[in-house]
Amino acid sequence: MAKSRSYKSTPRTRKSALTTFGSRTDIGCVRDHNEDSLIVAPPLYVVADGMGGHAAGEVASEIAVSVLEQQAPAHPDGEQLERAVEEANREVILAQHDGRGREGMGTTVTAAMLEGERLVIAQVGDSRAYLLHRGHLQQLTRDHSLMADMIEAGQLTPEEARFHPNRSVITRALGSDPLMRPDIFELNVEAGDRLLICSDGLSGMLRDPEIENTLRRVRDPQRCASQLVNEAITAGGHDNVTVIVVDVVGQAKKRLKRVKLKARLTVFFILLLLAAIIAGAIWGGYTYLNSRAYLSEVDGKVAIYTGVPGSVMGLSFSELNRVTDVSVEDLQPGTAYRLEAGIQVDNLAAAESLVREYESEAAAHANDANKTDSSTDAPNSADATGNEDSPDATGTSAPEQSEATA
Repeated sequence: MAKSRSYKSTPRTRKSALTTFGSRTDIGCVRDHNEDSLIVAPPLYVVADGMGGHAAGEVASEIAVSVLEQQAPAHPDGEQLERAVEEANREVILAQHDGRGREGMGTTVTAAMLEGERLVIAQVGDSRAYLLHRGHLQQLTRDHSLMADMIEAGQLTPEEARFHPNRSVITRALGSDPLMRPDIFELNVEAGDRLLICSDGLSGMLRDPEIENTLRRVRDPQRCASQLVNEAITAGGHDNVTVIVVDVVGQAKKRLKRVKLKARLTVFFILLLLAAIIAGAIWGGYTYLNSRAYLSEVDGKVAIYTGVPGSVMGLSFSELNRVTDVSVEDLQPGTAYRLEAGIQVDNLAAAESLVREYESEAAAHANDANKTDSSTDAPNSADATGNEDSPDATGTSAPEQSEATA
């Protein structure tokens, strides 16, 4: 029987948890019907173990979980959860007399509400709530049973209570007392903790160390719940077995979301900063290039460029502003040589000033050339007009003409 109910894991369930909770209920190996009922409706988790025989225990447990599902608060609240359990108790008592159930029926209830790192438990009977905290299992609830009272009184050891003939006798249950009040437990848990809610069909078959081992070993909550039921059945399955396993996520998801959001914002601001730096560099470069100027040569004339001379990867960083009337031939040889590589200046005004100097230099050079030409032509004019030995128009020198006249 245990083999036919074995949980079949898949690579997906072995890899990681599909949900943060898992559950399973089974009739066990002895009973012919299941009197257990459960609710898995986050943040509400309930296990109810009915009593009273066929058509009674299951009715009581179903009524209890139905009322709790309707009356439980939306968020963990001890007082409201206590009132919901008390209402379930009144409804079970009422059902004994209105034809829905049988007189004397009842049910245990362990109801837990888990939200974030807040856990509230309402408990009546011997269904239990455990917490696996940092790898160690601890029982959160106290059994309302004869065995628990005898153990506390020192009359029995826990091991003796496991085999006592009155081990199924409980001292508090829904449906027995209109004034019944549940025990309320309110505590803070941590991300990584694991909550276990179970009927005595599990705790009566497995010792706490065995339960702890399975809770620690099986990662997926659903697989873990099924494995615990399988182990209880393998150990004998003398009662119905119901198990709910819930992983405490706490604020981990919120923290993870905040971390992811912070990371995204950080990346965004880094990219924004990089974009601003790049834009600033481009703008600064553009401003710098447009503020700079240099002189070069175009078709033998001095030309003014904005930017800087040369190119990078085929990209030019200059633009022709204008070609002046200054001829390179009129400049000093050193200046003409420097123009070939480009004479850089701070701005266009400096370039225009330098061009004016070149114009003055070219004008001075032209004046010097004219003076040189004039000094070369002057002796030739003197010979034509003032040389005493020059022949006259007739080809006879003046002295010779005087002699002839005498």
